Amino acid sequence: MRARQLLAAGEWRLSPADAEAVVAVLARLTAPLPTRRGTAARTRATDRDRRLQRILRTTVHHLDAGAVSPSAAALLAAVARALLPWHAAPNPPPAAAAPRYGIAPDTTERTAPPTEAGEALLPGLTALFTALAATDAPGAVPLTPPAEPWQARHAGRFRHYTRPARDVWAAETVGCPECGGKDGPWTVTCDWHRATLGCPCGAVLREHGLAFSEIWLVLPDT
Repeated sequence: MRARQLLAAGEWRLSPADAEAVVAVLARLTAPLPTRRGTAARTRATDRDRRLQRILRTTVHHLDAGAVSPSAAALLAAVARALLPWHAAPNPPPAAAAPRYGIAPDTTERTAPPTEAGEALLPGLTALFTALAATDAPGAVPLTPPAEPWQARHAGRFRHYTRPARDVWAAETVGCPECGGKDGPWTVTCDWHRATLGCPCGAVLREHGLAFSEIWLVLPDT
């Protein structure tokens, strides 16, 4: 992983915003499971999945806040993609308009998350985030490496989600202001500061309002 290479070379020392995100995610990575007596296997399985879900949601929160450096954004996006099956499991967002990430391709049904596979990621992620957090030593001068921009194609609609109140979600489909098209295929270009959408008609949308997660998490792996 590029983050490990940057750390080994001494080329990444966290900025205050990066440190805040790293510490928050690290706290989720190292959180123990609840101690319960006489717990049924189903409850224990739910606890395990809930821990993975909390890691994902904390990661996405800091990714979408837009305050971290490009390298931190790229790392958070990679973690979010790895944990995507837990976006709605075991606790899906309560409103019908909430984001629906993680649906199996060509279906409308959610697949059960592979709990053991998700847990297998935790030791490596914990070690990486611990090493990152250690660069935030008193007096250390932040050093932010660049991140490679990326471009991808997406044939389908983008939905922008807002949360005007607790447990209340609203969603709007992004449309091209020139031709009104909504189905793409969109050309997504991102420099980890900003993402633009290119419409087949030639228009380029920069003020689309989409959060990083609404773009990155729905794109096919590249």
